[in-house]
Amino acid sequence: MSMFNRIFGKPKEQANSNALATLDKLNETLDMLEKKEKVLEKKAAAELERAKEFSKAKNKRAAIQSLKRKKLYEQQIEQLGNFQLRIHDQMIMLEAAKATTETVDALRTGAAAMKAMQKATNIDDVDKTMDEINEQTENMKQIQDALSAPLGASADFDEDELEAELEELEGAELESQLLEPVAAPPVHPVHVPTKQPARPAPQKATAEDDELAALQAEMAL
Repeated sequence: MSMFNRIFGKPKEQANSNALATLDKLNETLDMLEKKEKVLEKKAAAELERAKEFSKAKNKRAAIQSLKRKKLYEQQIEQLGNFQLRIHDQMIMLEAAKATTETVDALRTGAAAMKAMQKATNIDDVDKTMDEINEQTENMKQIQDALSAPLGASADFDEDELEAELEELEGAELESQLLEPVAAPPVHPVHVPTKQPARPAPQKATAEDDELAALQAEMAL
């Protein structure tokens, strides 16, 4: 079983603890390798200086021995460099695994929360709640319609009945206009001025007075 699988097979707390402890150990090892590499580099440089000095002194054998030791130090330095690369790769993989574990745990927590919310509000409860809301809305609409209707009148009328009643009224009005006699145009009396002032009417008319008035009228014509 790989380290990745072992981490995922443990609880979150233990996996995080192991990952942090492993990262700390890898960092410590990396620091140790880097320090050892610097020491070897100094030793290799020192052997190179000795080889130069022996070469100047015409001590060929000693110069070659110094160069051999220098080569051995350089081989160790190269080996330490490879170790450091392996540790860096391991740290990258471990950090990626840790991030993946935390991501999966976060997703698992979110899924559990979503499941709990869905359980608390299942589809039956939602349908029941929506039915109650629709019923309350309809009741409120009926109350508002009742309050807005004119007093003593119904808010609903049959449009066909109203149109039929209007046609009856229009027919009766037309029939009434046809049966009504045509009124003669008004005749304005012609005022004829008289030369004689009007006489006051007698208090009591007699037969003789009537005859006299008729004779005067004929003479005026």
